[in-house]
Amino acid sequence: MQRFLFPRWTNPFLTVLGAALGGGGLVALIFGGLVTDPETLNVGYQPEQPVPFSHAIHAGQLKMDCRYCHNTVFDAAHAAVPPTATCINCHSPREKEGGPTPRAAVHADSRKLTPIHASWFEGKSMQWKRVHNLPEFVYFNHAAHVNSGVSCVSCHGRIDQMEEVYQAKQLSMAWCIECHQNPNPHLRPKEFVTKLDWEPSPEWDQEAFAADVRREQHIDPKRNCAVCHR
Repeated sequence: MQRFLFPRWTNPFLTVLGAALGGGGLVALIFGGLVTDPETLNVGYQPEQPVPFSHAIHAGQLKMDCRYCHNTVFDAAHAAVPPTATCINCHSPREKEGGPTPRAAVHADSRKLTPIHASWFEGKSMQWKRVHNLPEFVYFNHAAHVNSGVSCVSCHGRIDQMEEVYQAKQLSMAWCIECHQNPNPHLRPKEFVTKLDWEPSPEWDQEAFAADVRREQHIDPKRNCAVCHR
């Protein structure tokens, strides 16, 4: 039987095929292993907000409790985004140019607050841009976590040191499961959950504290799919 030989003109195609396979593998590595990695997709996300609200000033310098603005965090699944009325409690606009303000007049004439004042006068909500945005198929309950003693810091980082809020943690599935496997390092006394700069005393025994709290409050984080995907 005569052996079959490919024509010589097909030889360049072997080089092209090899390059295509190599390039395809590189693209798969980049998009599958790097671009879609939580560290690449999420961490550092910092959208520009309509008003340059500084958490470093409000939560850090002025020591305002997180619950003043996010007042549903201990009672509901979602931590409420503050309505314009909350801002107006401190940053009330003047009723007329040069006139008095009906409420507290902190920086009443600041141009940076123009969108807030416009929102107040027009009765339209501020279009804040969400920073920590989980997929729609993921269920997360803020109240369940903070009432168990998990601080805002565990998921959001030191918000009180951020001039502009950015995503500091992965918030990926693997990241959440890691915490559910061992929540002990993230538990603290409930009264210090929103005290972002809280540090335990030198003689503090974190494991003993966590064991007591988990026993008393029956804290046993589940890791089956139905917990987050409902």
